[in-house]
Amino acid sequence: MAEFSPMMQHYLDTKEQYKDCILFYRLGDFYEMFFDDAQTASRELEITLTGKECGQEERAPMCGVPYHAANVYIAKLIEKGYKVAICEQLEDPKKAKGMVKRDVIRVVTPGTVVEDNLLDDKKNNYIMSIYKQGIFFGIAVCDISTGDFLASQIKETNNFSKLLDEIARYYPAEIVVNDMLYSCPEEIGKIKERIQCFVSNIEEDKFTNDSKKISEKYTITDDRGRKIEDLSDKEFAIVACNGLLEYIKQTQKIEMEHINVIKIYNITKYMALDISARRNLELTERMRDKGKRGTLLWVLDKTSTCMGGRLIRRYINDPLIDVDEINRKT
Repeated sequence: MAEFSPMMQHYLDTKEQYKDCILFYRLGDFYEMFFDDAQTASRELEITLTGKECGQEERAPMCGVPYHAANVYIAKLIEKGYKVAICEQLEDPKKAKGMVKRDVIRVVTPGTVVEDNLLDDKKNNYIMSIYKQGIFFGIAVCDISTGDFLASQIKETNNFSKLLDEIARYYPAEIVVNDMLYSCPEEIGKIKERIQCFVSNIEEDKFTNDSKKISEKYTITDDRGRKIEDLSDKEFAIVACNGLLEYIKQTQKIEMEHINVIKIYNITKYMALDISARRNLELTERMRDKGKRGTLLWVLDKTSTCMGGRLIRRYINDPLIDVDEINRKT
């Protein structure tokens, strides 16, 4: 069997590392996609499918998009639930000796979008990690665009039901889970049934219980901003935090310097509302068309800034049950 051309072999080697992504491979002024990725992108983006010589008897299926318009096409793929790995040229092609060096500089996923034109300014875009061990759960939630990072753990009764309530509270665009949860098809099925989001499985060894790993780099506080010194009883929350931070590091390829505070909260502090109750109450969107007009948020939101809009949305989604806490925020 004939060998692939050097360029195509490099593409295949890179694709092997990002099997769950559509690989945008930079060639000159275009990001090209090949083989299955090309067929998928051609269908989803409604662009022409062509072919390219690759050293084999048959041409490789290929399609491409202009690099200067890539964000538009990436946004469409993300909206449809795909992940996109961006493989960029790392040197000037005019000065390169031999094949131009290329590598993935970022993986864009539904939960890691940061571009302003792809986000709703007054709505958080959350990514959530869930760690399952036995009947207990640890959760961590982050909005990469704002740096908000929260975590908690569920170690009571009806734990999975409480987990679903927490997922409904944040309505994340993406969820990453450990092996134990991912290998429970019934639970994963219920999560996907209630929340239309992308669910990824990451390696179990990314979920570590090393509290020093985050306490030395991040300020750990409770939900009133008081620093937490003793993390010995927060082990599940810590594990979920480490898993989410590793995933963010893997996809973004750079240090997220603006993420510097991790808030660990107690879920019993807030009213438990399942996804059905939230939809029926129309707190932030209408059941019929997902619009905002006529909802509780529409009535109360008189904010003039993006930050204020996100804050009041959070207050509505996280109703307190403690009178003193309610009075403190009024």
